Amino acid sequence: MSSRARNKLNIKQVAAISKPGIYSDGGGLYLRVRPGGRSWIFIGTFEGKRFEIGIGIAQKVSLAEARKQAEHFRALIFDGKDPRFEKQEAEAERSPENRFGSFAMQYVTDIEEGFKNPKHRQQWRNTLQTYAKPLFDLPLAKISTEHVLAVLKPIWLAKPETASRVRGRIERILDAAKAKGLRSGDNPARARGHLELLLPKRSKIEVKHHAALPFDEMAAFMEELRKRPAIAARALEFTILTAARSGEVRGLTWAELDISAMLWKVPASRMKAGKEHIVPLSADAVTIVTELKKKSDKPTDFVFKSPRGGPLSNMAMSQLLNRIGRTDITVHGFRSSFRDWAGDKTLFGREEVEMALAHTIASATERAYRRGHALEKRRELMEAWVQYCGNGELTGSGGNGSNVLFMPFASSLGKGQRITLKRR
Repeated sequence: MSSRARNKLNIKQVAAISKPGIYSDGGGLYLRVRPGGRSWIFIGTFEGKRFEIGIGIAQKVSLAEARKQAEHFRALIFDGKDPRFEKQEAEAERSPENRFGSFAMQYVTDIEEGFKNPKHRQQWRNTLQTYAKPLFDLPLAKISTEHVLAVLKPIWLAKPETASRVRGRIERILDAAKAKGLRSGDNPARARGHLELLLPKRSKIEVKHHAALPFDEMAAFMEELRKRPAIAARALEFTILTAARSGEVRGLTWAELDISAMLWKVPASRMKAGKEHIVPLSADAVTIVTELKKKSDKPTDFVFKSPRGGPLSNMAMSQLLNRIGRTDITVHGFRSSFRDWAGDKTLFGREEVEMALAHTIASATERAYRRGHALEKRRELMEAWVQYCGNGELTGSGGNGSNVLFMPFASSLGKGQRITLKRR
């Protein structure tokens, strides 16, 4: 661009000009006057070609602001950049659809049909809205490593699992934005070779396990729990007696129960592993649900209803623990209590215990075992657990069909020795 005099116009002149035409302020900045109004334009050349860019109408853009924008355009041309492309990018960034928040929510809507259950859909939205909120108003093209770090650092040590999920979801969203041409370059949320170098290594972070109740305290805890009349107490009791996940219990409907067969069939859509899980119910577990049954209940109704008729809140059982005064344990931790009890105080096999917890059975041998008498074995296991929860005595089947007592001093017995009792 050729050098020319600048700042030719002044404020009074700009206000007084009314004759249609183009009036130069110098340096490529012009005031265009038309019968319909007046506006600022920038005329320049890039790579030998003349171009024109509108800056704005004179009533809204002052002379000083127009000069500042013209100076910016001249600097871009000096650096070998086309001002027209930058303006297009800026306009795209101002579009709500090209900001992280709008794009992220639409992205979840687009992919949620592939999620196993509605819980996962809500988790995606909740984690993004709760933790990635600082990114929502940012243009997708402008999100940098610093922006992602600002989101992750406050929760990286305090909530490592949540932080990992948030990072992964941000990375996936930004990858999708790049695939749609809304951003370019490397993904600032990428972990390997990038964020892992800027955040504390996982090995140095204290892994928080779900706090569990020592199994030798189960009988006393259950006695206290059964004194509570709240529906959350019955849900928690049922959760403990079945060693189920709280979400599986909260979503339980009458259609999933076969009371006569004493079975609970959890559909694959509600299971973490995506496979149907059959739970043998003890007499105590059956009693809990039958006492809640009403004539008006439909197959699709929830067994453990909230006051409004829907499923219990995901915090209902946790809040109950707080009211009991057990802030040191978690609902999920009772699955660990069950597993510790089964492993330390019984002779049941690993297969029965893992299947009772709905864990994936890895080996071909174990999968074949599942097709055999696993349900019968697991029923014996769950009956033994219920008895233990009821009185703290180690009574139950040893997994071979006989009635066996497992005592703390069992290790002092000879190999293969058992003490046989009548079943209670």
